[in-house]
Amino acid sequence: MNNFIDKLERRFGRHPIHNLMLYVCILYMIGLVVDLANPTFYQAYLSLNPQAILHGQIWRLVTFLMSPPDTNVFFFIFTLYLYYILGRSLERTWGAFRFNLYYFSGVIFTIIASFIAYFVTGQVFLMDTYYINMSIFFAFAMEYPDMELLFMFLIPIKIKWLAYLDGVLFVISFITGTVGTRIAIAVAMLNFLIYFITVINPAQRYRQHKRRSAYTKAVHRPERTGGNGNRTADGKIIHRCAVCGRTNITNPELEFRFCSKCNGNYEYCQDHLFTHEHVK
Repeated sequence: MNNFIDKLERRFGRHPIHNLMLYVCILYMIGLVVDLANPTFYQAYLSLNPQAILHGQIWRLVTFLMSPPDTNVFFFIFTLYLYYILGRSLERTWGAFRFNLYYFSGVIFTIIASFIAYFVTGQVFLMDTYYINMSIFFAFAMEYPDMELLFMFLIPIKIKWLAYLDGVLFVISFITGTVGTRIAIAVAMLNFLIYFITVINPAQRYRQHKRRSAYTKAVHRPERTGGNGNRTADGKIIHRCAVCGRTNITNPELEFRFCSKCNGNYEYCQDHLFTHEHVK
């Protein structure tokens, strides 16, 4: 599976949607305006309704993404800020293509789940993006388990504990919820499990963690020698491709990532990440 994702990224990796969560948040803002103007409009014309889609209202396959996470303006702003931070951090960690793939596979799975629930029960379960966003939250917790958030804006708590709590609530909801709720939860977790079991295996995550730790330490290491060309004048590390030598200073539009197959901390730009010769 990982090789399949590598092939996809090698072929289509130059055309992802960069800063995807910004556009997702814009959709939520449009959805909030629509909801405040007419609270019934979204459900009547924009929601993910399989029955209506089968009768020709195919725009619902996209417009359901506008469902605002909260209708209270204060909590809406806070939630959007949190979603943006989580998504943006994952995009920087994985790269834009893989984050795009993760998000849109969650969207596709949610659409499939809504149709399965409809065909199995004959009822319409209006699914939104809640479980898609929760799968992003769980992914972030896997990547940054020790990051702290202010719970209730006062109490610092590591994000991994919030993920454990949400996991327990998911299990309870799965046991006690409706068929639609169970299918939605299963699909959201399927997206999460597929990515972290088959695409990023434990050994690879460990190597990534070691590289991130080494890089973080190097960023704060002062320049003592002539340097290898990877540091700025003030002694800070910058991204530099080991093949072409381009940096995030000379080419700020490029993405730079470490190669998990190279023996050492070798970083490459997006044009050479999958075309370079691996260092053994």
